[in-house]
Amino acid sequence: MAMKAKLKQLMSYRNRFIVIIACVVVGVASIVTSSLLSKQLREKEKNEVALWAYAVGRFGEMSGEDPLVNTIINNHKIPFIITDERGNVRQSLLIPEKIINHPDLRNKKILELAERNQPIEINSWNGHRYMLFYDNSSLLSSLLLFPYIQIAVIAVFATLLFISFRSTKEDQQNRVWIGMAKETAHQLGTPISSLLGWIEYLRSQEIDSSVVDEMQKDLTRLMKVADRFSKIGSETDLSPANINEVVGNCVLYFRTRVPRNVTLTYNGLAMAPMQAMINSALFEWVVENLLKNALDALQGQGSIDVHISETDNWVYVDVKDTGKGIAKANIKRIFDPGFTTKTRGWGLGLSLSKRIVEEYHKGKIGVLESEVGKGTTIRIAVQTPSAFRK
Repeated sequence: MAMKAKLKQLMSYRNRFIVIIACVVVGVASIVTSSLLSKQLREKEKNEVALWAYAVGRFGEMSGEDPLVNTIINNHKIPFIITDERGNVRQSLLIPEKIINHPDLRNKKILELAERNQPIEINSWNGHRYMLFYDNSSLLSSLLLFPYIQIAVIAVFATLLFISFRSTKEDQQNRVWIGMAKETAHQLGTPISSLLGWIEYLRSQEIDSSVVDEMQKDLTRLMKVADRFSKIGSETDLSPANINEVVGNCVLYFRTRVPRNVTLTYNGLAMAPMQAMINSALFEWVVENLLKNALDALQGQGSIDVHISETDNWVYVDVKDTGKGIAKANIKRIFDPGFTTKTRGWGLGLSLSKRIVEEYHKGKIGVLESEVGKGTTIRIAVQTPSAFRK
């Protein structure tokens, strides 16, 4: 089954690669074809204008009254201006009158036409000399613009294709993540039930009750972990909760388990209650992950300060340690799945925390400040009930 799934995945990636290559080939072929067509049309118009100029010079006069000249002019859709030796306009087509009648605009337009196409000198049969300045036809202008439109369309299509493939990959990863979490919760269920029975048995024996109580605490903790895993991927219910107590429970749990040379302080128990919209079980998980990372950074010596504060719309939880700090190059990567600087670990703690805070709580989490050798402060921000209801 695993081999079949892997083969299916490889085929899926291969099909995506083929689609991308096909799009690129079609796009390039279309652009090349458009370029060739526009080049051919440009040469055709150039020859037509040259032939037209010859005919006008050979048979016509720039008075605008010669029927042949008028016929030649009216049969073309190429904008032009014809000037005499003094620069006076003798004939024009498809050029607005306001430009022809305004000297500055007219001279500017003539310069533009000269830059776009090489002017043609007309030697009239009566000895007069004229200059013909011409533009591209509307068809040629559209055809010259078409490759850029194609590039834009291909870029948009490629972007949408990339987003689609990426979202598909993320959906697959999410399904694996959710499946693993729920399977973990399911697997923990059996030993937890067994341990509950054993604790009740130990209470009936002549055993120090304080030992059994500590075992009960750890078992309760294990039940909470299983409950957290079961909530991954499910619709998360948020409700107003006292942040002081939720964070305080995590701090109190860790205080009895930190090394002797580590100081853990918390300002929340001496403050007025702060309400935030959270799922207490999942939010505790985030705080615990931050405390564990802080302990790892201290390497057995230093201090951790957990500080809570609030504004009108947000409640903040800052976890500050005096550990080894984070290099600037790694600050943006620490929340990426699999990234870790530890010799052991999967690099999933902070990634999971980010998912819980941002996706489930619609909050924010990030590095507030960090300096190598001095420590790190990571901040969690969740909404107050009043802000959440807006």
